[in-house]
Amino acid sequence: MWEQLRENLQILLIALCLALFIRTFVAEPRYIPSDSMLPTLQVGDRLVVEKISYRFRAPHPGDIVVFDPPQKLQIQGYAKDQAFIKRVIGTPGHVVKVQNGKVYVDDSPLQEDYIAEPPEYQWGPALVPEDQVLVMGDNRNNSNDSHVWGFLPQENIIGRAFFRFWPLSRISCT
Repeated sequence: MWEQLRENLQILLIALCLALFIRTFVAEPRYIPSDSMLPTLQVGDRLVVEKISYRFRAPHPGDIVVFDPPQKLQIQGYAKDQAFIKRVIGTPGHVVKVQNGKVYVDDSPLQEDYIAEPPEYQWGPALVPEDQVLVMGDNRNNSNDSHVWGFLPQENIIGRAFFRFWPLSRISCT
């Protein structure tokens, strides 16, 4: 009996260590708490965030990233570990501006069939610095994003939204 209990405890310990390793270094589930990414992501959606790809490559425009808030947001009262989710719009060297309801990257308007509605504000132009990205919510007029608080240091990125697993009716790769 003691031998079987010891085996079960070993298996449980190994499973726990594997789960912690996977969650820390490979992937983790996340919950969408706000409507800043509507219509792409809705409140209550649950995602898998993969953490491996950005160890080998920089974020690309269009990627949906989960990140820890930059210093400016922490000063405003957001917790250091309160994750945000937004879409990468500009990467280092891009000049981004918002003008007349359109987002421009290097003077070319983005084709954004994923946004809730055109932005009702003007912003930029601004050059995205090295090792930072510009991120925006798909719900442009209701998103606390780079047009409000500035550029996001790439070191704050936790990972890339990879797969929506809840609700079942909306299962998809993001």
